[in-house]
Amino acid sequence: MSGHSKWSTIKRKKEKTDGARAKVFTKIGRELAVAVREGGGPDPSSNSKLRECIAKAKANNVPNDNIERIIKKAAGSNDASNYESITYEGYGPCGIAVIVEALTDNRNRTAGDVRHYFDKYGGNLGTQGCVSFMFEKKGVIVIEKEGNEEDKVMEDALESGAADFSSDSDDVFEIYTEPSDFGAVMEALEAKGYEFVSADVSMIPSNYTKIDDPEAAEKMQKLLDMLDENDDVQNVYHNWDMPEEPDED
Repeated sequence: MSGHSKWSTIKRKKEKTDGARAKVFTKIGRELAVAVREGGGPDPSSNSKLRECIAKAKANNVPNDNIERIIKKAAGSNDASNYESITYEGYGPCGIAVIVEALTDNRNRTAGDVRHYFDKYGGNLGTQGCVSFMFEKKGVIVIEKEGNEEDKVMEDALESGAADFSSDSDDVFEIYTEPSDFGAVMEALEAKGYEFVSADVSMIPSNYTKIDDPEAAEKMQKLLDMLDENDDVQNVYHNWDMPEEPDED
């Protein structure tokens, strides 16, 4: 597994998040609200989906007050907006596998937008299941290497219930959990004083694919950018072994 490319993806996502916090907060807020309505109410101890969403919100620096307000509003809301979860699968340029998770109140609009992005940037939408077999659902918790000792982080992670640990990246440690254990592991690590660069339940590819053609790589990046900017799209997963970008120091 190419730890470096995984961190590259997270790093780019985080940089974008820092530049578009309002959009990210809105998307996470929608996820929280849907988790309350569909996942079993406003109590995270009995609603695992809500627990995952709260962990994701905290890792993206959404203030606790905001989280509590969204949960309270969703629990008591008679909002007619009926969001449904839809997953699209397809291929980007050079056969890159792409999974798009959306929450939408208009299935036709979202499907049309997603299909347009794939067509415009050299990819194509596929049928359900065409690429998901190449991915495994896992909790992923990312911690900065700076200021943390590898042996200590690994020991604490495994003690907290993590399934796997990686130090392949130059910058971060990556901790993997079973999806059902994600919230508990994150809470245990938080209690030990760790701060997270990123924490989410993600679809992890079993292998990565390089793009050697610069034009195709540019199209792939544009496809990811357009999906990321769409209000209905919550998460995008892919198996592109993205090139490292030099740090701007």
